[in-house]
Amino acid sequence: MRIQLSIVSFTFLIMGWACQPKEMDERVYTGDLLIDANEQLTQVIVHDIFSPPVASRIYAYPSIAAYEVAAMADPSLQSLAGQLNGFEEKTYDVPEDVFYPLAALTAYYQVATALVFSEDQLENHQKELLKSFRSALSTKAYSNSIDLGKEVAAHVLDYSKGDNYHQSRSFEKYGLTGIEGTWQPTPPAYMEGIEPHWNKIRPFFLDSAAQFKSTPPTAYSKDPESQFYKEAYEVFNVHQTMTDEQKDIAFFWDCNPYKMNIKGHVMFAEKKITPGGHWMGIAGIAAKKAQLDWKGTAEAMAYTAITLMDGFIACWDEKYRSVLVRPETFINQHIDEDWVPLLQTPPFPEYTSGHSVISTAAANTLTHLFGEPFEFVDSTEVAYGLPTRTFPSFRAAAEEAAISRLYGGIHYRPAITEGTKKGQKVGDHLLVKVKTRQENLAEKR
Repeated sequence: MRIQLSIVSFTFLIMGWACQPKEMDERVYTGDLLIDANEQLTQVIVHDIFSPPVASRIYAYPSIAAYEVAAMADPSLQSLAGQLNGFEEKTYDVPEDVFYPLAALTAYYQVATALVFSEDQLENHQKELLKSFRSALSTKAYSNSIDLGKEVAAHVLDYSKGDNYHQSRSFEKYGLTGIEGTWQPTPPAYMEGIEPHWNKIRPFFLDSAAQFKSTPPTAYSKDPESQFYKEAYEVFNVHQTMTDEQKDIAFFWDCNPYKMNIKGHVMFAEKKITPGGHWMGIAGIAAKKAQLDWKGTAEAMAYTAITLMDGFIACWDEKYRSVLVRPETFINQHIDEDWVPLLQTPPFPEYTSGHSVISTAAANTLTHLFGEPFEFVDSTEVAYGLPTRTFPSFRAAAEEAAISRLYGGIHYRPAITEGTKKGQKVGDHLLVKVKTRQENLAEKR
């Protein structure tokens, strides 16, 4: 990434330095506090058990709010207002005595708190965070910064209310068709299909949920000579011959936010990070390695988050169009009634693979921001009892995430290959439609 310092931006920075506190934790100027905020949000999302599509929405709006403040602080950054679907531009009366890092964090926490159930967890963390700012800033600068953050948050929350999410909470549940080859709830909990109307949520930069419609899945057939049967048998066969490395890959990318366990007569849930949460974690890891300041970190988080949300919208559009049966159901009925996949089958139709779509899209975005190769150590899953994994690039991580679904026994191969294609198209479209850098605006026009 290049940052060109013009006379205007130099003057702007001089004005900003005039109100900088004399003593402040260095982490305020790096992206660490925003990364911490994202990690706190992840913990709340895990605690509240939000589904992967809903979680992507919860990550997106706070990240947009923090980035909008960064765009005010850095003239080389372009506001997302006027670029994202339905996000109107707003003029803010910004006082000279304002500390932008505090305003950005305030905006992030204000929006995040409004989107979760366990608001107290985020509120308590924010209160602790504010103590260091209160002691280092003048009363005026502190108050102005909080007020600006809240004003930006209010604008973003107003924007969020128009995405059809709240209306979709009252839409009818998915009704099973009873047609052979269509999706059925799977053991052990036999949960109903989640978010069957997610394609009705307003995307950020896609023209519509169906903009990059996938080719139809392989025609269903239980004939052992058919292509579909062979694809199902591949899933079954991989499970029989799996290496320890393949198992490790499957578990590392499981990202099932609500895994049900049965012990005797007791059923209990194991909560874990969502796929989107994993990639938001990777964005934070990359920002730290690249030693981005808080503005660059806000850019990376927002760009990644909107990619993830539109990726889920595009993926879910296909899932409930094709409503394809999962390997577990087919294999139990036609190959081996006792077969159990390595990973627990998630409660929604098979085609296409969500991991393949959103991982490829996110990797495309992060590669645009950080370049390639960009080696990183992915420690996102350490908090959930798994070791780190090292990747030479974001694309390599996305490829592993995609194939992990075959190893886990929850996807046929076409869902992975076609999901990867869709994710690439979503990621490419983001780079055409949404620009964060002023020097790229000529391309957009």
